[in-house]
Amino acid sequence: MAKASELREMSDEQLAVTLKETTESLFRLRLQAQTERLDAPSELHKHRQLIARIKTVQHERVRAADQREEKPEGHEEM
Repeated sequence: MAKASELREMSDEQLAVTLKETTESLFRLRLQAQTERLDAPSELHKHRQLIARIKTVQHERVRAADQREEKPEGHEEM
């Protein structure tokens, strides 16, 4: 599974694709867990962690963009 630092190096498009793939994989694992025995039950936890990391990085980027929009350059606070 990817580390947060590796995810931060990815582009927005790469993050979106990785999120979609991981979500689909988690769905398949959940289905498999209900219908048969999983070889590695810890994979469910790892996939959920990766999804949370990706969403965190995406949210960090949105917040950073919002902060840049709030403070126009050339205006100093007193």
